[in-house]
Amino acid sequence: MEQPRIQYAQTEDDVNIAYWTLGEGEPLVHLPWAHISHLELDWLYPDYRRWYERLADRRQLIRYDGRGTGLSDREGVDSSLDNSIRDLEAVVDRLGLERFALMGLVHSGLTAVAFAARHADRVSRLVLWCSYASPSDYYDTSPKLQSLRAVAEKDWDTFLELSANLTLGWSEGEQARRFAEYMRECFTQNFARETYRGIAESDVTDLLPQLEAPTLVLHRREVAFPTVDNARALASRIPNAQLILQEGTALVPFLGDTEAVAEAINEFLGEGKEAAAIAEPAEPGTFRTVLFTDLVAHTEMMSRLGDERGRDVLREHETITRDVLKQHAGTEVKTMGDGFMASFSSVTKAVECSIALQRALAERKSDEPLNVRVGLNAGEPIEEDGDLFGATVILASRIAAKADGGEILVADTIRGLCSGKGFLFADRGEFVAKGFEEPVRLYEVRWRD
Repeated sequence: MEQPRIQYAQTEDDVNIAYWTLGEGEPLVHLPWAHISHLELDWLYPDYRRWYERLADRRQLIRYDGRGTGLSDREGVDSSLDNSIRDLEAVVDRLGLERFALMGLVHSGLTAVAFAARHADRVSRLVLWCSYASPSDYYDTSPKLQSLRAVAEKDWDTFLELSANLTLGWSEGEQARRFAEYMRECFTQNFARETYRGIAESDVTDLLPQLEAPTLVLHRREVAFPTVDNARALASRIPNAQLILQEGTALVPFLGDTEAVAEAINEFLGEGKEAAAIAEPAEPGTFRTVLFTDLVAHTEMMSRLGDERGRDVLREHETITRDVLKQHAGTEVKTMGDGFMASFSSVTKAVECSIALQRALAERKSDEPLNVRVGLNAGEPIEEDGDLFGATVILASRIAAKADGGEILVADTIRGLCSGKGFLFADRGEFVAKGFEEPVRLYEVRWRD
């Protein structure tokens, strides 16, 4: 493919943002990696170019330089989450994109999550590559990262060298040296300081449960930071999230097994322009009861126990959950690191399964408790490629998020369908779930009584 033509969009605060488009079909907006971005130089690096061409093979790919970087305006700008959203809004509005897939990488995952929460009607699918939700999830995982911020203040050359090696891996040598030179052209030392400040003030953790778009959390197992545990925690907090872990050490997707990364993204997004031409709208499926579980304080447990012991406890949780699902004719839709999404054709079986799960966890003999919250809703979700989508699923996830550890919360629909079945319910009042206009009355299943 030929190098795409650089164009410009202007933000609401009059900053000029450079962007290009490549390919045809359904749009995928590929966010810049915060300050590491330069549209013109990207195309001169074979690894970068092959990565973009691979993604654009089946769809329209949109890339831009955020303010302060690359070919966009650099003077008189600062780095903040709100400004990053303004940059993205300017580009998609300039292109007239009403609905599109969105991909955030590492730091720009913050922008992707915030935009998707703010503009749920515009984001069809969300891809988060080696991303995190809170600065502490990133910087607190490595003393090297914490010291890197101090180096940026004092020694620019050393900062670039260390950043390149930490990003690509210390074994890359010449590749890392060239990447350091590339970064030197992407942004200035002053803007690096601005970026670190902006990231430190950005936390989108509270927005994760509000996300409505199906989300792919994609991570490499050997990446030092953000950690795999962070990826699991991120996926567990997002409704309709799928977690895929791949092998590799590079924090950038265009190095290592890039084909595996591209295939995972393409499978998640669909086949692109060919499939878009023949795809039929998804139809609501049969009536189902949707169950969500979430292991409370999972991140704190992993930090306290360490990776090996923490993973052993997590496996026990997974085994118990799967055994109980099997015993009650439940179908595991997906696991989200420290939680499950499952469906049932019988409302009664779903409630019985929830009770059995809480009892099994309460009765296990271990020094490490497993406190799980459970949420249930019923309706006709949309089924596609083995996954479930739609308002029924989103509301089930929102209900689970309202429960405390050891609790089972259900929508009024569930209580009504279980009338006369011998279950005990306690009224927990109404709440208005994010994205829904009408309040929902919740009931607690009194499984201990």
